Amino acid sequence: MIPQISQAPGLAKPVIDFLHELKFNGFAGDSATSYADRLTMATDNSVYQLLPDAVVFPRSTDDVALIGKLAADPRFASITFTPRGGGTGTNGQSLNTGIVVDLSRYMNRILDVNTEQGWVKVEAGVIKDQLNLFLKPLGYFFAPELSTSNRATLGGMVNTDASGQGSLVYGKTSDHVLGLRAVLLGGEQIETRAMSIADAEALAAGEGAAGRIYRTVLDSCRARRSLILEKFPKLNRFLTGYDLRHVFSDDMQTFDLGRILTGSEGTLAFITEARLDITPLPKVRRLVNIKYDSFNSALRSAPFMLEAHALSVETVDSKVLDLAREDIIWHSVKELIQDVPGREVLGLNIVEFAGDDLSLINQQLAALCQRLDGLMAARQEGVIGYQICDRPADIERIYAMRKKAVGLLGNSKGPAKPIPFAEDTCVPPQHLADYIVEFRQLLDSHHLQYGMFGHVDAGVLHVRPALDMCDPAQEVLMKTLSDRVVALTAKYGGLLWGEHGKGFRAEYSPAFFGETLYEELRRIKSAFDPYNRLNPGKICSPLESSAPMKTVDGVKRGAYDRQIPIAVRNSFRGAMECNGNGLCFNFDARSPMCPSMKITGDRIHSPKGRATLVREWLRLLAEQGVDPLELEKNLPAGMASLRDLVARARNSRRADRGEYDFSHEVKAAMSGCLACKACSTQCPIKIDVPGFRSRFLQLYHSRYLRPLRDHLVAGVESYAPLMARAPSFFNFFLKQPWLNELSRKRIGMVDLPLLSAPSLRAQLAGHRAADTTLEQLEAMSAEQRQGHVLVVQDPFTSYYDAGVVTDFIRLVEKLGFKPVLLPFSPNGKAQHIKGFLQRFAKTAAKTADFLNRTALLGLPMVGVDPALVLCYRDEYREALGDGLGNFKVMLVHEWLMGLPQTLSPAPSAENTWYLFGHCTESTELPASGQQWASIFSRFGARLENVSVGCCGMAGTYGHESANVENSLGIYALSWQQPLQRLPRKRCLATGYSCRSQVKRIEGEGIRHPLQALLEIM
Repeated sequence: MIPQISQAPGLAKPVIDFLHELKFNGFAGDSATSYADRLTMATDNSVYQLLPDAVVFPRSTDDVALIGKLAADPRFASITFTPRGGGTGTNGQSLNTGIVVDLSRYMNRILDVNTEQGWVKVEAGVIKDQLNLFLKPLGYFFAPELSTSNRATLGGMVNTDASGQGSLVYGKTSDHVLGLRAVLLGGEQIETRAMSIADAEALAAGEGAAGRIYRTVLDSCRARRSLILEKFPKLNRFLTGYDLRHVFSDDMQTFDLGRILTGSEGTLAFITEARLDITPLPKVRRLVNIKYDSFNSALRSAPFMLEAHALSVETVDSKVLDLAREDIIWHSVKELIQDVPGREVLGLNIVEFAGDDLSLINQQLAALCQRLDGLMAARQEGVIGYQICDRPADIERIYAMRKKAVGLLGNSKGPAKPIPFAEDTCVPPQHLADYIVEFRQLLDSHHLQYGMFGHVDAGVLHVRPALDMCDPAQEVLMKTLSDRVVALTAKYGGLLWGEHGKGFRAEYSPAFFGETLYEELRRIKSAFDPYNRLNPGKICSPLESSAPMKTVDGVKRGAYDRQIPIAVRNSFRGAMECNGNGLCFNFDARSPMCPSMKITGDRIHSPKGRATLVREWLRLLAEQGVDPLELEKNLPAGMASLRDLVARARNSRRADRGEYDFSHEVKAAMSGCLACKACSTQCPIKIDVPGFRSRFLQLYHSRYLRPLRDHLVAGVESYAPLMARAPSFFNFFLKQPWLNELSRKRIGMVDLPLLSAPSLRAQLAGHRAADTTLEQLEAMSAEQRQGHVLVVQDPFTSYYDAGVVTDFIRLVEKLGFKPVLLPFSPNGKAQHIKGFLQRFAKTAAKTADFLNRTALLGLPMVGVDPALVLCYRDEYREALGDGLGNFKVMLVHEWLMGLPQTLSPAPSAENTWYLFGHCTESTELPASGQQWASIFSRFGARLENVSVGCCGMAGTYGHESANVENSLGIYALSWQQPLQRLPRKRCLATGYSCRSQVKRIEGEGIRHPLQALLEIM
């Protein structure tokens, strides 16, 4: 039996008192002190791990001001505070002990916009893509780009002075900040803007913290102006931390304190709001994907790309391209980056032209292409091909692939993973190729693999050496390499931190800035934060402070992971290999990953959060000398013994009385998962949460009793066929309000679905599809069997939506085939979801044996529900391995796509149908939507794919009382609006769960696309 795990670190009394006092004084936000909540804030997109004491989630600037004011109370002088946004930093910028102030959960409102003056005002938690989605209909966008734009907050972008693709034209975040609202420790608020020197000096003459700050910054930056101009490299991506260079305008006529705050990584103040300038969307965009025979060729051709006056030049090496080819993202770009016959594409430059002058851009594009044609004809400079993209959708697909490069590198095979620590070095672009040659020599001398991509136009290349951070020797090597790269960048007139901020790498600041300027940084820190309580250890410490700085060799996630035995690490790969890239925090409700994160805003309920908790659970087991693999091996094969049941009941009673076990926190996170499996394909690392979730639940319930609803859900395939013999009888009771109330209170299930009446058996009575037996098919000759199609049943459509199965049989007949309904054989999906893995293995083995024997007939086998059919391909393979056999059950669209094409009238908009994708199907089979559209086209109809995320039902998830509110909320986020906008009778969904959710909420269901085809015919 799995042991109790109770070693959660306790909370310091001052922190507890602070949180109580905060609430007492009217704090409207949330606070979190559980071990699970703190763990989710202990990591970011870097290799580091630091456990905070608590997390607070303010709802407004007033909440933040209350935090700052209360922090000044002498009782809480020992507490430190660290602002946090999206947590996408690669250098631990937002990691610290003390209290983390997360502005991303609630402070995500767009406050005002003025297109005439060209600005927008936002709260710090607004996500970059969220803002651009809002601005697009107005004809504007926020220009600074970054690869994590769908989860990075604008507050985080300000704090790191973020930039990326197109920075030569559009600049960095600081170039677009018109003003900031910031809260100081003590609660005082300041608002920055570009102002005259006289106005700044008037503020400097004032009292309080603001006056002190203005005086200090004015004096420091004015006195050291010549040294600042001399010392700072003339680089597009130069980041200082506190931007001493640009606080004064070049003509020394204006002053902007915001330049000091932009890039300050939360060490000076809480930035709560920003007024940003916005840029008109370019009317014309063109992209050229240039293919090379080597990555070095791609780098060395960058200068002539810049001569072409391009907006940006992005580069990708062969390692990233190969990983992209293995990812779901490739299906969207493969036609745009086609292979070159007889040549291997080992490097790619993505060159974009953008603007409003079509003639000029076409001229620039033609000039570039003419030069590329000449290079290809002469076989020079490694150019082996190119393709032009002129459709905005295609351009966005290319950039989506490029943006995913960071995460894709984390999916490299083996224990060594490409990691960030020297990944944003910046050198003058003309030196980039030579610099990279030496960088590669350094990595090759240590026999390291690595991936490269970046912005060659700005001289920034993201280089990620592959290291196994569970190996102490390689952890030491990381520091050695970091030191060497610092020296190498200095040799070429560059610097280590060109794009992603300093964080734990601020230890290199003194050597770079020199003693005089570094002292000025510390002086500014003293003016804002004299007692070193804001994100201490980052950028610099105040004058007179002896507090140590965070360093590159700080505590890393690998130091904890290596405590887990290698065999366990390998077995729980899905949880162990999460690299924190945070793609699962994507704000877009139309993205299928991750619905529970989208509706709760709680990072515990994300693939990253769940992976973090399982990793710690495994570490705590190892700490107690417990091997989960042995526990799994020794689980009782049959019914639990009376002794075990008594022990579980006793443990459950203790849990009900509040006895702590970290396993309960892991269980709470797992219970919120919809098991939609979008993470297994959408995540660059392929973090399959349902896979390790089921294993955890199996072990958890070896210690604690299962709720009755788990047994009912897992047993649905045993009792549904029996109930379907008298559907009207059972439906009478299922419709009774008292039974639903009893089910809600005693079982925890609501809105129980009604059985199909008449049943499938009744609907097909006397039909040859139901009367033809396998024995009869086996007795036929191969020629006689031709034209038969075997319909594989699943428990949900067969017993709760039987009309779909009946209609499929009618469709098969209309197409000239002979359908045969196979006997029902349990699928086991529900058992897997609830963690009954031993029962699932038996179910899978039995059904796989049945389907393998049936497959010997050589006839197509087709199922109608995606979740159940895909279970044969995924969970069955995982459970049975080599014992799976060779059977294949197709989905309806896969079978239809294999039929001979026939001529049909051209589709018209008058008979358009709308397909709402099933999340598991659309992520595991990304081409399915377009294949359905192609099928409809053959029938003379038009089908549009509606971009939606999860419907919120996900099997039985939406029927569980604890999940109802979230289930309805997920539906409202994504499905509700398009369904209300479109004609209901022309809306379609392949998933039984999806159709069931629509019927529950809208009172009227939608159909399976096969039923629409039947109507069309």
